[in-house]
Amino acid sequence: MNQISMLQLLFFIALLLVLSWPLGLYAARVYQGRPCGLDSVLGPIERLLYRLGGVNAAREMDWKTYALAVTGINALGIFAVYGLERLQGVLPLNPLHLPGVDPFVALNTAISFATNTNWQAYGGETTMSILTQMLALAVQNFLSAATGMAVAVALIRGLARRETANLGNFWYDLTRSVLYVLLPLSLVLALVLIWQGVPQTFEGQVDAAWLDPAPRVAPPTEQAPSQADQPPARQTIILGPVASQVAIKQLGTNGGGYFNVNSAHPFENPTPLTNLLEMLAILLIPAAFCHTFGAMIGDRRQGLAVLAAMTLLFAGFAVLTLQAESVPNPALAGIGIPATPSLEGKEVRFGAAGSALWAAATTAASNGSVNAMHDSFSPLGGMWPMLLMQLGEVVFGGVGSGLYGMLVFAVVTVFVAGLMVGRTPEYCGKKIEPFETKMAALVILIPPFLCLAGTALASVAGPPDAVSNPGPHGFSQMLYAFSSMGNNNGSAFAGLTASSPFWTLAGAVAMFVSRYWLILPVLALAGSLAGKKRLAQGPGTLPTHGPIFVTLLMVVVLVVGALTFVPALALGPVAEHLALLRIE
Repeated sequence: MNQISMLQLLFFIALLLVLSWPLGLYAARVYQGRPCGLDSVLGPIERLLYRLGGVNAAREMDWKTYALAVTGINALGIFAVYGLERLQGVLPLNPLHLPGVDPFVALNTAISFATNTNWQAYGGETTMSILTQMLALAVQNFLSAATGMAVAVALIRGLARRETANLGNFWYDLTRSVLYVLLPLSLVLALVLIWQGVPQTFEGQVDAAWLDPAPRVAPPTEQAPSQADQPPARQTIILGPVASQVAIKQLGTNGGGYFNVNSAHPFENPTPLTNLLEMLAILLIPAAFCHTFGAMIGDRRQGLAVLAAMTLLFAGFAVLTLQAESVPNPALAGIGIPATPSLEGKEVRFGAAGSALWAAATTAASNGSVNAMHDSFSPLGGMWPMLLMQLGEVVFGGVGSGLYGMLVFAVVTVFVAGLMVGRTPEYCGKKIEPFETKMAALVILIPPFLCLAGTALASVAGPPDAVSNPGPHGFSQMLYAFSSMGNNNGSAFAGLTASSPFWTLAGAVAMFVSRYWLILPVLALAGSLAGKKRLAQGPGTLPTHGPIFVTLLMVVVLVVGALTFVPALALGPVAEHLALLRIE
């Protein structure tokens, strides 16, 4: 890794931290119902939505009612997306006349987008109509992101309030997340993307001549032994409302691409500027929510401690990924090939450093968009982003979900610290007792179980032709897939064919469980904390805003990930790396 790569990483992190601070304070005002600057414009729209929905935004909910509202709106979204996919062949805004989506793929996609995973077992431009992309997928990008933000706000209120059963109103939190945070940011980013050349049109396609005027020779067939004498073919370029979907897919840590190759496509990510802005968009709201947390509980130091732990972990994994992708393949050593970074599977517009940094950002967040094919990364270059997902998507993580995931780790950290000194653990003035510890354990243990159990099942019962490479790399493809689906990330090793009934159904189960079976214990934890008294700090209280706690929090995150996944990683990327060294 050279100095330019390191400067690129430092500039990116510095810009992220600077921009996240005002956004986080703004979001705190949004959820606290305080003036935020957009009230005069968006306030009437907000009140109209409440009237149309019959919602009393002032009526607060306990955690069970809040959870029922969360699951209800998300279940409705799954059914709506599935129906639109299946019926798209007879619906308007389908200029390419695409048929209805295969039922297994449609179910997988509906659950994928409702859970903020955006795993794609299809090629966007060849499978989904413009209407499906807009009305089904883009709408779910907003709703799934807002759901995670609302659950995070409910947990923050659980820590901030005392002796109450109420966590706020889900419909209020959902509506304000969309109207005041996601929509304005998406509008600004979409306009910038359009300025940089990202399409935003209802045209389905355009035909254009090849830049190279030489005739295109197709492979011989029985019907056409030779087509060498035919005139030059014209190419078909797929278009659509791309910019609007790219904006919310990044800001909402969704990641589902309009095109099959996602943000490696020049129509989704055409310039170095769009590459930088989209990477920032991936991590911006998750980082900002740390400041929101500190502002809403009245102690900004707590939010800064969580942000410091996330940033340090991200920087470490980004450096490891950059280093792994900055060296040539060891199997090519000694045969006269220049020692340059491998560009296989990468866009030359971004290079090895830009691709590696994006890989770290997209897997640190619950995003999944890619600007390079992770299947082409070196074994270790693919392992570090995979491990970032396996840590639980808490190193920034998804919008909302990353914060509540890291706060759960904070609860476990103070519990471990309490065991070490023989005191009842406390976090933000709330006593952590057996119920809170059990809920936190569920949140931490469910994703690894889904990842490892799914990989084991695919290894023994999955279709053998799903992986493109035998041996350790094929195992890595399966492990990466379930790590992605089991943590609601959505990225994939490009060599895995995941459109078969086995992969679509197994993936749908993994995505559904890893989203909602984590939200329920998080809300139960929030409800329990809200009902507790706030304790004054004593001489034996562990400060949860200093460097000691930040270090201990990072150690707990890493130890849980290492103990859970190191054996599986040894069978995949580590074994593949050692095999390359033996070849050398």
